[in-house]
Amino acid sequence: MEMKTLIQQVKKVPSVFMHRVFVYGSLKRGQPNYPYMTDSNNGKAEFLATAVTVQKYPLVIATKYNLPFLLNLPGQGNRVHGEIYEVDQKMLEYLDWFEKVPTIYQRTVVELEIKELAHKEEKLSPGSITEAFVYSTTTYQPEWPSLPTYENYDSNGDHGLKFVLREDRK
Repeated sequence: MEMKTLIQQVKKVPSVFMHRVFVYGSLKRGQPNYPYMTDSNNGKAEFLATAVTVQKYPLVIATKYNLPFLLNLPGQGNRVHGEIYEVDQKMLEYLDWFEKVPTIYQRTVVELEIKELAHKEEKLSPGSITEAFVYSTTTYQPEWPSLPTYENYDSNGDHGLKFVLREDRK
Protein backbone atom coordinates (compact mmCIF):
# COMPACT_ATOMS: atom_id res chain seq x y z
CA MET A 1 0.00 0.00 0.00
CA GLU A 2 1.27 3.43 -0.91
CA MET A 3 2.32 5.61 2.07
CA LYS A 4 0.05 8.49 0.99
CA THR A 5 -2.97 6.16 0.86
CA LEU A 6 -2.12 4.75 4.29
CA ILE A 7 -1.87 8.26 5.78
CA GLN A 8 -5.22 9.23 4.24
CA GLN A 9 -6.83 6.13 5.76
CA VAL A 10 -5.31 6.80 9.18
CA LYS A 11 -6.58 10.40 9.11
CA LYS A 12 -10.15 9.13 8.58
CA VAL A 13 -10.07 7.06 11.78
CA PRO A 14 -11.25 9.08 14.79
CA SER A 15 -8.35 9.38 17.20
CA VAL A 16 -8.79 8.33 20.79
CA PHE A 17 -5.20 9.25 21.49
CA MET A 18 -4.48 12.35 23.49
CA HIS A 19 -1.47 14.58 22.88
CA ARG A 20 0.42 16.81 25.29
CA VAL A 21 0.98 20.40 24.21
CA PHE A 22 3.09 23.01 26.03
CA VAL A 23 1.83 26.60 25.71
CA TYR A 24 4.01 29.52 26.80
CA GLY A 25 2.31 32.62 25.40
CA SER A 26 -1.11 33.97 24.54
CA LEU A 27 -2.83 30.56 24.92
CA LYS A 28 -2.02 30.25 28.65
CA ARG A 29 -4.70 30.75 31.30
CA GLY A 30 -5.40 34.44 31.82
CA GLN A 31 -3.93 35.42 28.44
CA PRO A 32 -5.79 36.86 25.42
CA ASN A 33 -6.09 33.65 23.35
CA TYR A 34 -6.89 31.29 26.23
CA PRO A 35 -10.61 31.15 25.25
CA TYR A 36 -9.58 29.18 22.13
CA MET A 37 -8.22 26.44 24.43
CA THR A 38 -11.55 26.12 26.24
CA ASP A 39 -13.84 26.29 23.19
CA SER A 40 -15.16 22.74 22.72
CA ASN A 41 -15.86 23.53 19.04
CA ASN A 42 -12.07 23.44 18.59
CA GLY A 43 -11.68 20.10 20.38
CA LYS A 44 -10.81 19.02 23.88
CA ALA A 45 -8.03 20.50 26.02
CA GLU A 46 -7.42 19.65 29.65
CA PHE A 47 -4.93 21.57 31.77
CA LEU A 48 -2.45 19.10 33.32
CA ALA A 49 0.36 21.10 34.91
CA THR A 50 2.62 24.10 34.92
CA ALA A 51 6.10 23.34 33.64
CA VAL A 52 9.40 24.85 32.55
CA THR A 53 11.57 23.86 29.61
CA VAL A 54 14.58 21.72 30.54
CA GLN A 55 16.72 23.61 28.02
CA LYS A 56 16.92 27.36 27.60
CA TYR A 57 15.14 28.96 24.62
CA PRO A 58 14.73 32.59 23.58
CA LEU A 59 11.14 33.68 24.23
CA VAL A 60 10.79 37.07 22.55
CA ILE A 61 8.01 39.55 21.88
CA ALA A 62 8.10 40.69 18.26
CA THR A 63 6.23 42.26 15.33
CA LYS A 64 4.05 45.36 15.50
CA TYR A 65 1.41 43.16 17.16
CA ASN A 66 3.68 42.27 20.13
CA LEU A 67 3.34 38.51 19.73
CA PRO A 68 5.28 36.01 21.85
CA PHE A 69 7.59 33.77 19.81
CA LEU A 70 9.70 30.87 21.02
CA LEU A 71 12.81 30.70 18.83
CA ASN A 72 14.05 27.17 18.20
CA LEU A 73 17.55 28.02 19.42
CA PRO A 74 18.17 25.57 22.29
CA GLY A 75 20.75 26.71 24.82
CA GLN A 76 20.03 30.43 24.35
CA GLY A 77 17.67 32.63 26.38
CA ASN A 78 15.91 31.27 29.48
CA ARG A 79 14.15 28.19 30.72
CA VAL A 80 10.62 29.06 29.61
CA HIS A 81 7.61 28.69 31.90
CA GLY A 82 4.24 27.60 30.58
CA GLU A 83 1.40 25.12 30.82
CA ILE A 84 0.91 21.54 29.64
CA TYR A 85 -2.44 20.56 28.19
CA GLU A 86 -3.69 17.18 27.11
CA VAL A 87 -5.53 17.70 23.82
CA ASP A 88 -7.44 15.47 21.43
CA GLN A 89 -6.67 15.16 17.72
CA LYS A 90 -9.29 17.77 16.79
CA MET A 91 -7.70 20.37 19.12
CA LEU A 92 -4.21 19.48 17.90
CA GLU A 93 -5.32 20.08 14.31
CA TYR A 94 -7.01 23.32 15.38
CA LEU A 95 -3.82 24.50 17.12
CA ASP A 96 -1.79 23.64 14.00
CA TRP A 97 -4.18 25.82 11.99
CA PHE A 98 -4.23 28.57 14.64
CA GLU A 99 -0.42 28.67 14.82
CA LYS A 100 -0.16 28.61 11.00
CA VAL A 101 1.93 25.43 10.83
CA PRO A 102 4.21 25.15 8.86
CA THR A 103 4.52 28.75 7.56
CA ILE A 104 4.85 30.72 10.83
CA TYR A 105 5.30 28.03 13.49
CA GLN A 106 6.48 24.44 13.58
CA ARG A 107 5.30 21.80 16.02
CA THR A 108 8.22 20.03 17.66
CA VAL A 109 8.80 18.09 20.88
CA VAL A 110 10.29 19.73 23.96
CA GLU A 111 11.48 18.30 27.29
CA LEU A 112 9.77 19.83 30.31
CA GLU A 113 10.18 19.79 34.06
CA ILE A 114 6.84 19.57 35.87
CA LYS A 115 6.29 22.35 38.41
CA GLU A 116 2.71 22.09 39.72
CA LEU A 117 0.00 19.56 38.84
CA ALA A 118 -3.64 20.48 38.25
CA HIS A 119 -4.65 17.18 39.90
CA LYS A 120 -2.88 14.04 40.97
CA GLU A 121 -1.52 12.26 37.92
CA GLU A 122 -0.02 8.80 38.16
CA LYS A 123 2.67 9.37 35.53
CA LEU A 124 3.62 12.94 36.48
CA SER A 125 4.93 14.51 39.66
CA PRO A 126 6.59 17.84 40.48
CA GLY A 127 10.22 17.71 39.40
CA SER A 128 9.66 14.88 36.92
CA ILE A 129 10.63 15.28 33.26
CA THR A 130 8.15 14.75 30.43
CA GLU A 131 7.80 15.65 26.77
CA ALA A 132 5.13 17.63 24.94
CA PHE A 133 4.59 19.31 21.62
CA VAL A 134 5.52 22.98 21.44
CA TYR A 135 5.02 25.59 18.74
CA SER A 136 8.23 27.42 17.87
CA THR A 137 8.96 29.81 15.02
CA THR A 138 9.72 28.32 11.62
CA THR A 139 11.49 31.48 10.46
CA TYR A 140 12.19 34.81 12.11
CA GLN A 141 13.73 38.19 11.46
CA PRO A 142 17.54 38.41 11.86
CA GLU A 143 17.23 40.83 14.81
CA TRP A 144 14.86 38.62 16.87
CA PRO A 145 17.64 36.65 18.65
CA SER A 146 18.95 40.04 19.89
CA LEU A 147 15.59 41.06 21.42
CA PRO A 148 15.06 40.86 25.19
CA THR A 149 14.14 37.32 26.25
CA TYR A 150 11.56 36.33 28.84
CA GLU A 151 11.13 33.29 31.03
CA ASN A 152 7.42 33.82 31.57
CA TYR A 153 5.13 35.61 29.08
CA ASP A 154 2.32 37.84 30.30
CA SER A 155 0.49 40.05 27.81
CA ASN A 156 0.15 42.67 30.56
CA GLY A 157 3.72 42.32 31.81
CA ASP A 158 6.04 45.14 32.77
CA HIS A 159 7.57 44.96 29.26
CA GLY A 160 4.82 47.41 28.22
CA LEU A 161 4.25 45.62 24.89
CA LYS A 162 0.47 45.29 24.53
CA PHE A 163 -0.62 42.13 22.69
CA VAL A 164 -2.84 42.89 19.67
CA LEU A 165 -5.74 40.46 19.16
CA ARG A 166 -6.16 38.96 15.66
CA GLU A 167 -9.43 40.78 15.10
CA ASP A 168 -7.70 44.13 15.86
CA ARG A 169 -4.74 43.58 13.50
CA LYS A 170 -4.67 45.56 10.27
